[in-house]
Amino acid sequence: MPIEAVAAANKPSLWRAFATPAAWTMLLFGFSSGLPFLLVAGTLAYWLKQRGIAIADITMIASAGMAYALKFLWAPLLDHWRLPLFQRLGRRRGWLLFAQLGVVAGLLAMAVITPDNLAPFVAAALAVAIFGATQDIAVDAYRIEIAPVRDQGALVATYSLGYRIGLLVAGALALILADHWSWRIIYIAMAATMFVPIAANLLAREPAAVAHAPMRWREAMRVGIIEPFADFFRRYRWPLALATLAFILLFKVPEQATIGGIMSPFYRDMGFTLTQIGAITKIYGVAVGIAGVFVGGAAVARFGVWPTLFVALVVCGCSNLLYLVLIAHPGDVWMLTAVISGENFTLGFLGPPTVAFLSSLVNREHTATQYALLVSLVNLPGKVLGFFAGAIVAASGYAVFFVITVCAIAPAVLLFAWLWPRLRKLEATRGEA
Repeated sequence: MPIEAVAAANKPSLWRAFATPAAWTMLLFGFSSGLPFLLVAGTLAYWLKQRGIAIADITMIASAGMAYALKFLWAPLLDHWRLPLFQRLGRRRGWLLFAQLGVVAGLLAMAVITPDNLAPFVAAALAVAIFGATQDIAVDAYRIEIAPVRDQGALVATYSLGYRIGLLVAGALALILADHWSWRIIYIAMAATMFVPIAANLLAREPAAVAHAPMRWREAMRVGIIEPFADFFRRYRWPLALATLAFILLFKVPEQATIGGIMSPFYRDMGFTLTQIGAITKIYGVAVGIAGVFVGGAAVARFGVWPTLFVALVVCGCSNLLYLVLIAHPGDVWMLTAVISGENFTLGFLGPPTVAFLSSLVNREHTATQYALLVSLVNLPGKVLGFFAGAIVAASGYAVFFVITVCAIAPAVLLFAWLWPRLRKLEATRGEA
């Protein structure tokens, strides 16, 4: 069935989203996933800058969040191995509790160690990122298995809301509190909030598990790791598969390159206070992003995935050029508000067609591993560029960096034009089969 038909048949119901126990569970699981993300990326960068750490080092340290782009490497473990001490909760909830407790321990370690002891502090931040990425794998698998396909739209909606609330707490609230509290206290408080989704996990029900015959190690490696990759190339054949992967690697580079540590020192160097940054880029920015998500979802329903994705990748990709205007107006709160409005709205608008596009590429026999791989490929190149952002800015300035992030859009658009008719024809063929 074509993506457009699937999207039309699975429009989320707000009533169902907030009325079912599974949806409330996903709301809290979304919060659990969203909270650690900024605490090892954007928010962490403010703490590091306050301690006088060089911008090149800040962006490298804050790139601990790159673990989220590499989570496909250990995703098969969550499908094929039960944790010995967490078996009573089941495979999905056991892994999730393990990851949640790891996030709590890592945040507390960061608070105790502080950037004064930089090497162990970075190790603790990396641990938080790895456990946070493991959370994402477990939650995605839980969501897919806890409800039928017709209810997935509602669960994604509530998960997204919880995730954005987590971003608000870890971003806006943390930055505003940083004008009044020490960063150590803030990270301890952030760790404490994790006990709410931990309680939700303990009270949730485990999805019905599909019984699998025990496999030997070599067979488990083949089924869990090799087969999901081989399946993708079998279904799309090498030329189309490689072109699709190249497009996936490029089209979100502008977004991902600015998610890491570079934006925190940028806003500070532009003369904004932590409260202004928290209120405008986090609270107001998240609200604008939610509006963009709704508009993007409506556009997918009305015009289909491919036209919406094309408009979104061009507009969102070029939105980083708005920061050039901010460079020309440092300290101007109204200009910051205007730039954040355009940037966050386009980022939100890009979300729905991206999820629909990536979901259309996945074989349901390997959903968790293939989806984790595709999401990782989407995020990885931009995060690699973000890793070197500090060095680029130190050598050439912020303006050059923002222009470089936009350059990936040109080849992405060319690949899109080549892929559009071919992938749509393949979708139509499968829909008729």
